Amino acid sequence: MPTKKRIYLDYASTTPTDPRVIKAMLPYFDKEFGNTMSLHSFGQKAKLALEESRERVADLMNAKSSEIIFTSSATESNNLALKGIAAAYKKKGRHIIISPIEHPCIIETAKWLEKNGFEVTKTKVDKYGLVDPKEVKRLIRKDTILVSVMHANNEIGTIEPIKEIGAVCKKAGVYFHTDAAQSFGKIPIDVDKMNIDLLTASSHKMYGPKGVACLFVREGIKIEPLLHGGGHEFGLRASTVNISGIVGFAKACEICKKEIKKENKRLSRLRDKLISKILEKIDNSFLNGHPKKRLPNNVNFGFSFVEGESLIIQLDLLGIAASTGSACSSQKLEASHVLQAIGLKPYQIHGSLRFSLGRWTKEAEIDYVIKILPKIVRKLRKISPFK
Repeated sequence: MPTKKRIYLDYASTTPTDPRVIKAMLPYFDKEFGNTMSLHSFGQKAKLALEESRERVADLMNAKSSEIIFTSSATESNNLALKGIAAAYKKKGRHIIISPIEHPCIIETAKWLEKNGFEVTKTKVDKYGLVDPKEVKRLIRKDTILVSVMHANNEIGTIEPIKEIGAVCKKAGVYFHTDAAQSFGKIPIDVDKMNIDLLTASSHKMYGPKGVACLFVREGIKIEPLLHGGGHEFGLRASTVNISGIVGFAKACEICKKEIKKENKRLSRLRDKLISKILEKIDNSFLNGHPKKRLPNNVNFGFSFVEGESLIIQLDLLGIAASTGSACSSQKLEASHVLQAIGLKPYQIHGSLRFSLGRWTKEAEIDYVIKILPKIVRKLRKISPFK
C-alpha cells in the first residue's frame, strides 16, 4: 500500500516556490499589475519593479543590470544564446562547439543549427563528465564563433571548469556561453572572474516561480532576437513582460545570495552522508559524476542488475520522489545521453537513480532513504532480468 509520507528529493527538476517569494509576487497580480510599456503611473510602477528586479538578478552573478534579458525559461534563454549568436556572427564563421552532456534544449538547438548551415563539434568528457579546457582549445578554429558548456550537469551534478574554458575562449576571441540553470543560486557565480560572455539562469530551479528565466549577454555582444515585436528587453525579447514572475525571480535571487554559504554547507553534508551510506550498504553500487566537483545537492547512483524506473516506482510507493535523470526527458525510453557520454555500459545506465536535495530536505528524510533503499534494491534484484 502506498504510504502517506511525502519526501521530495527531485529539486533538480523543479523547486517549490519559497513562501517569501510568493509574498513578494502577490501585489503584482492585482495591485501593481501595469504594463511596463505604458506611460501612466500603473505602467511606470511596473517598470520600476522590473528594473529593480533586473539589478537583483544581475547582482547574484556580478553583472550589469543592462546585461540581463528576461525570458520565459532556460530553454528559451539557451535557444536565444545559440541561435542569436549564430545569426549575428554567421559572416564571421559557422562553427560552434558544445559538450556531449548538455541539456536537451542545447543539443536540439545545435541540431537545428546544423540543418541551417552551421557546423557543430562536440567535445569529449572523462568518466566524471568533465570537459578538458585543453581539448576546447584544440577544437577551436578560425571560423568558431561560440563555445557552449554547461556550468553543472543536471543529471550527474559534475561542475565544469568554466573559468578555465572561458579563458581559452577569451584568448581565442570566441564567445563563451554557459547554461547555469542547475548551478545559479546554489554555488557562487561571477561572470567577470569566470570569463563568461553569455549565461542562462532559471527561476524555478532556485525556489522562484516557473515561467521566468534570464540570459546574461555581456555588453558589446551582438545577438539577434528570436521574438520580434514591441521592443521589450532592449529590443532582444519582444513580449509583454511577466512582472509578477520577474519580481519573484529577483526575490529568489536575493534570498539565495543571503543563504548560499550556509545552505551549501548543509546540503553538502547531507549529500555526502547519503553517498557514503548507500555505497556502503548496497553491493554493486557506484556514484555517477565527480566525487568532489559536484553540486552540493546532487547525488546520482548506479545500481547494477536493477532498473531505474522500477526503483522510482518503489520509492514513490514509499513516499519518496526521485528521478532517473533529466525531468525534461524522463518520459523518453532512450538511455541517458549523459551516462552514455561518460562511458557507462547499457546495464549500468538503466540502473541509474538521481536524488536532488533542497531547502526543505531534512536529515531524517535522508536517514529514511538510507534505511529503505537497500531493501528495495535487494527486492528488485531478486526478480531482475539483468542478472
